[in-house]
Amino acid sequence: MLFQVKSYLNFLFNSTNQHGVHSPFVFNLVTKCFYDKKKYPEYTILKNYRKSLLQNKNTIEVTDFGAGSKVFKSNTRTINKIAKNAGITSKRAKLLFKITNYFQPVNILEIGTSLGLATSAISLGSLGTKAKITTLEGCPKTSAIAKKQFEKFNLKNIETVVGEFSKSLQLQTSNFQLIYFDGNHSKQATLEYFELLLPTITNESVWIFDDIHWSQNMEEAWKTIKQHPKVSITIDTFQWGFVFFRKEQPKEHFVIRT
Repeated sequence: MLFQVKSYLNFLFNSTNQHGVHSPFVFNLVTKCFYDKKKYPEYTILKNYRKSLLQNKNTIEVTDFGAGSKVFKSNTRTINKIAKNAGITSKRAKLLFKITNYFQPVNILEIGTSLGLATSAISLGSLGTKAKITTLEGCPKTSAIAKKQFEKFNLKNIETVVGEFSKSLQLQTSNFQLIYFDGNHSKQATLEYFELLLPTITNESVWIFDDIHWSQNMEEAWKTIKQHPKVSITIDTFQWGFVFFRKEQPKEHFVIRT
């Protein structure tokens, strides 16, 4: 916890808003997407999706292949507590919806479905393009809950894949326009997934890494990613790290408050 407090204070000291951005690409992203205040009707669906999970007091045994939880001491967990403590926040879900809606990707990969809170935001944001979403989850029982939620809220553009991420990723050969990394908050796994998926990048690829300041190891992974020669632009929003591979852009790193 102390590490994250120090990281956040450092973030606040170094961060800026649109007024400190001189890249037209990043300026447009910040002003037209990050700071978009429009009340989208899809936000009501996101709210109801979350509400249905928060009302679910059933218990499941979670299979955790990742770096573990800082909240749960046992793998036996109630659905509502997973949604409350481990799921994406309402604010982040809205931002993920806006990002998907802004870039309009047609082929999307999510690493770490959990209960599908982030998946639902991506799905709703991409309905206009009839995008295909492939979401990977290591825990069969968690994935089963997410599948029921997708059916309940009529989210039909989602394909779920259950299994260890490293094995599942080796089978992914598509060129994804958007990848959301939220599956294993360890340096080794994050960099492994990064390298495995590099062959799929295009000039329009948008990669989002969750919890880049979760630990010292995750910060080290983020620094390594930023330095990669194929990476042109990165944006640190504290919770998320955005990575772009635009060949026409000079290499720049931004720290933006959202």
